[in-house]
Amino acid sequence: MTKSYIPTIDISPLIKNNFDTKNAIKTIKKIESACINIGFFQVVGHGINLKHIKETCEIGNKFFNLSNNIKKKLSPKKWNKKNKNVYRGYFPNDVNGKEGLDIGDLKVTKKYSSRLKNQYVEYLELRKCFNKNSIIILNKYFDNIYNLSETLFKSVIKISKKNPNISSKVFSRLKTLSTLRFNYYPNQTKPVEISKEDGVSLGCETHVDSGIFTVLYQDSKGGLQVQNRKNKKWYDVPFNKKALVVNTGRALEFLSKGKFKATNHRVLWNKSKRLSVPFFFEPSYDFKMDQSFLNESKFKNNGQIYEIFLNKSLKKFIEYQR
Repeated sequence: MTKSYIPTIDISPLIKNNFDTKNAIKTIKKIESACINIGFFQVVGHGINLKHIKETCEIGNKFFNLSNNIKKKLSPKKWNKKNKNVYRGYFPNDVNGKEGLDIGDLKVTKKYSSRLKNQYVEYLELRKCFNKNSIIILNKYFDNIYNLSETLFKSVIKISKKNPNISSKVFSRLKTLSTLRFNYYPNQTKPVEISKEDGVSLGCETHVDSGIFTVLYQDSKGGLQVQNRKNKKWYDVPFNKKALVVNTGRALEFLSKGKFKATNHRVLWNKSKRLSVPFFFEPSYDFKMDQSFLNESKFKNNGQIYEIFLNKSLKKFIEYQR
């Protein structure tokens, strides 16, 4: 059996947030190596029940099987003039060949969102399309994947020889710009893009992500590919039903002064329907992007706030030109 370019790491030694055991230190070193050399890895032993992941995927598939009129009840103002939301919600597949649903922190209430008046911290009225039980499942999944992502980020802080608990300076639940997204690739009649590098037909353009980490569940159809930064070749991310795929983003690259680079990835054109569920782990909107956070003994708390950093990053994505 050929060894995959993408390493699989058992992170069970980290799940209880004890980063000082012998096994935890070994695991953290594996994460460091994967982040530096590849920018992608798969995690098993992540503590999220496979049944819960399956239920979450089923909720996503059911949503995309609804009529367009019902799905657009959750659309941003650009696609549904009746709605006030701009950032969160459903976008149709005529935007860039795939449909998507972006959900923010489900703990954000309508009252909190109105009081905060931040362009990215929006309340989404999920009851327009989901029943009570589905919302409970989505809420639980957001909680679990958020906690897992923070554990991975604490590992990075530990690599920098700092106290992992300082992650709370970067991530505050009600201020986080983290997004749970459902990507649905319908029967695409034509590719979204033909790669200029190797002429391959793509269902999702070549790109890097904006945040700290993206934690993804891809279905058995696969199609996700990662570029080797040295030889520029593309490698498949194999499907593993027990694993979640993790990749580094631009925010982590910036905070680590380029030690952990954001890595190019893409999705191959696949004529059959496909669902993926990425979670974009993004800092609080008001966190100041200061490189001293990971690299110096004292956090200087200077620099542009993450909201501005994200805003610049999103301009390259068609679906966010709203």
